[in-house]
Amino acid sequence: MAAGEAPGSPAEREAAAEAPAAAEEEEAAARSFKELGVTDVLCEACDQLGWKVPTKIQVEAIPVALQGRDIIGLAETGSGKTGAFALPILQALLEAPQRLFALVLTPTRELAFQISEQFEALGSSIGVHSAVIVGGIDTMSQSLALAKKPHIIIATPGRLVDHLENTKGFNLRALKFLVMDEADRILNMDFETEVDKILKVIPRDRKTFLFSATMTKQVQKLQRAALKNPVKCAVSSKYQTVEKLQQYYIFIPSKFKDSYLVYILNELAGNSFMIFCSTCNNTQRTALLLRNLGFTAIPLHGQMSQNKRLGSLNKFKAKARSILLATDVASRGLDIPHVDVVINFDIPTHSKDYIHRVGRTARAGRSGKSITFVTQYDVELFQRIEHLIGKKLPAFPMQEEEVMMLTERVAEAQRFARMELREQGEKKRSRNGDDDDTEEALGVRKKVAGGKKKKRKAF
Repeated sequence: MAAGEAPGSPAEREAAAEAPAAAEEEEAAARSFKELGVTDVLCEACDQLGWKVPTKIQVEAIPVALQGRDIIGLAETGSGKTGAFALPILQALLEAPQRLFALVLTPTRELAFQISEQFEALGSSIGVHSAVIVGGIDTMSQSLALAKKPHIIIATPGRLVDHLENTKGFNLRALKFLVMDEADRILNMDFETEVDKILKVIPRDRKTFLFSATMTKQVQKLQRAALKNPVKCAVSSKYQTVEKLQQYYIFIPSKFKDSYLVYILNELAGNSFMIFCSTCNNTQRTALLLRNLGFTAIPLHGQMSQNKRLGSLNKFKAKARSILLATDVASRGLDIPHVDVVINFDIPTHSKDYIHRVGRTARAGRSGKSITFVTQYDVELFQRIEHLIGKKLPAFPMQEEEVMMLTERVAEAQRFARMELREQGEKKRSRNGDDDDTEEALGVRKKVAGGKKKKRKAF
């Protein structure tokens, strides 16, 4: 923000008011990236990625960014935010090539890798190099990557500060662009002190893009500290879910949660699922339970090593597994095109997380389903979600008798899952490793079954 200018100054209010109006006219006109002012070589790259038409946030943000303005982008998840900041940065890089040109801060490691992939894909024809600097990976190899001075650094705040303080010869004094993606989540995860440290060591004379799905008080505070006279590009001011998403709920007794899950996976067989659980332990337990029943399920949570997390994600992306069980580590920003159904196995405690979770399906104009499990303990949380999205959700059609027929087999699978979890815990303590990803974790069942060939066919 310019010196001596109040956050709500006339200049800023005017700029913020102009952007949506101008964008509406432009949206009618902008049928291609070229019309937004994107250079030919990047238009070709968009074409190769299958980006035919710019999304709403891209139509609003790209022309303003190309004029050299700071941006606050408010857009729902799955709206093409990465392209909205990557294209202007790459275009500026083409005009004035320089190492350590841009820094993108993200809240989670998976999102950092995903953004890096998009930068590499868009910039492959112009020789762009990026480095991902996140926790859970050897610092030495990261120091070597930084020594090569990549054009773009995509980082989580904690590990970046670590390198700024301890890696000899590494600094960001020449930085031209700073992007904070999912800024609300960066600040929710208590990265405030790290972000402050980063802002102190990068040039004041830079372009800053702040992208966030929600505008919290912390984000407004950050905006005042880091942006100069920004233009606000908002494509969804109220919290909303995508129109093509069919949302349902199921009201169930909590002790039969697992049986209802198995019933739904059978009913909607042939789809790919993301199932959200509230804890790492429950994610692991449910993955083991489903594997014992013959489903191809794989977990993704914060207690797994970074390599295993990426492995799980890649297996799911490559459709080698049809069910991904995850904590909220996977609810933000991850773009997995083929998720057909999102199941909220544990209802999120923060209503806004519901929007991010269900935003994993029905992306980029496709349709999708979401089903939320509501037990007798979750009624108030569920009502808050309905209030936030401004609609009453219909109940998912169920055959109660069929669910009850599954309880015996599910109970047996639960028993095996508990034993396997215990065995994993002992192994973990003895070798001080991380949780198994359940790929090889069916040992207990085999041992218990032993010689008895039980008839347990896959569902």
